[in-house]
Amino acid sequence: MTEPVDQGRVRLDRDGAVARITFDRPKAHNAFTWAMYEELDAILAALSQDSELRVVTLRGAGGKAFVAGSDISQFREFNGGDDGIAYEAKMNRYFQRILAVPVPTVAIVDGWAVGGGLNIAACCDIRIASTRARFGSPIARTIGNCVSMQTYARVVGGFGEARAKRMLLLAEFIAAEEAMTAGFLARLVEPEEIDEAAQEVVERLLENAPITLRVSKAAIGRVLARDIDPADDLIGLTYGSEDFRRGVEAFVNKTKPEWQGR
Repeated sequence: MTEPVDQGRVRLDRDGAVARITFDRPKAHNAFTWAMYEELDAILAALSQDSELRVVTLRGAGGKAFVAGSDISQFREFNGGDDGIAYEAKMNRYFQRILAVPVPTVAIVDGWAVGGGLNIAACCDIRIASTRARFGSPIARTIGNCVSMQTYARVVGGFGEARAKRMLLLAEFIAAEEAMTAGFLARLVEPEEIDEAAQEVVERLLENAPITLRVSKAAIGRVLARDIDPADDLIGLTYGSEDFRRGVEAFVNKTKPEWQGR
């Protein structure tokens, strides 16, 4: 009998004006399934209507990963470029939900923040990490897909052009210390200190003027907003390629992909 796939869950714990969200699929390094994306989306939609809310924190369970991207096995369902275009548009809607939360969001990163996990962290306002955190999107080495233009913009904005190219072209991971140097992180601490550091940041936010925080967050969002070409031609080319199909199968089967360039 085939064991059912662990779909994971997204847990919400409320502590007064603070909402604490936990990505709970530790055996898969908290890799997101469709069900988890939908659950997070529903939680954030409800929280965004809560007038008592002051701060939202997001973190991964298990102490080894924040989020290790999307569950790659899901890509086996794709049949061509149009599926990739639809997928990236759907992902943008999920990420926009994070950006649209009206109060400060705090990513607590202890371990790997990969692919979609990197993007979730990048969508948050404040990022705290332990020294064992690692950031990356090694798609050029693993499954041979691409990301949306909005995601490329966030990675470049968070790490700078040179580091973004190392992450996306060389498929390198950026260590926590370098992420701090790049300005991507607000705090960098030892793993055993991350809970205390996160609580200090939450308490600082709770002490500050709520309307000022909401307005400043919204104003910065407007400053950063740009009309970005969705680049459906590039996304369709990538997800419609033979290399993408080879990459997904190789990843799922734990083998090395043999790229053909077509």
